[in-house]
Amino acid sequence: QVQLVESGGGLVQAGGSLRLSCAASGSIYSINAMGWYRQAPGKQRELVAAITSGGSTNYADSVKGRFTISSDNAKNTVYLQMISLKPEDTAVYYCKSNIKRNPFIRGNDYWGQGTQVTVSS
Repeated sequence: QVQLVESGGGLVQAGGSLRLSCAASGSIYSINAMGWYRQAPGKQRELVAAITSGGSTNYADSVKGRFTISSDNAKNTVYLQMISLKPEDTAVYYCKSNIKRNPFIRGNDYWGQGTQVTVSS
């Protein structure tokens, strides 16, 4: 089994900062990529940022320049540093990881349980 555990969400005022963490554990051979998605009430889940095992990153236009994704491959952990937060960043943030459990099969996507980020105006 594979588990993703997120932490770091909370309530912050507009302009503030938060750092999210997501640690993967369990039967892991390798991690191909990790990323953060978010879902606001009444909206579809959207990609916020992603990072590959090689360090390539991808960001949603709405967070470029404000959010930074990074990873610690030795700890199977991905981080999302968020600064200059806006009320429209309020959402449940989910971690997703594409993980290979052995070298002979393709990776599968696994999701965390989500962590609430609320930005007050």
